[in-house]
Amino acid sequence: MRKLCYLTLTCDDSEKEVIANALLEKHLIVCAKFLPVNAMYWWQGSIANENEVMLFMESADDLFEEIERELKKIHSYDTFVLTQIAINNINEDARKWMEGELKTGEQ
Repeated sequence: MRKLCYLTLTCDDSEKEVIANALLEKHLIVCAKFLPVNAMYWWQGSIANENEVMLFMESADDLFEEIERELKKIHSYDTFVLTQIAINNINEDARKWMEGELKTGEQ
């Protein structure tokens, strides 16, 4: 059985749909949700305070590296943070839907 996961990523509001569409069209994710967030972080020696959008995406563990490669092509940030959170339990109908839509090694 394939290991499913959530991915998180922040981006500028203007690029959220571009990123989501690029990953959806390649079947690297099955869903993307957008949450407005305020982020404070160290950047180039100073504390930055920015409004961003958090993408909360559903995917599979084995697609992480391909997703990261795709993001390096399209994400506007010099350094973005892509995190993976394991899905330990999921209802069977959702699992079947996700596995049916996600890219496999044969595609």
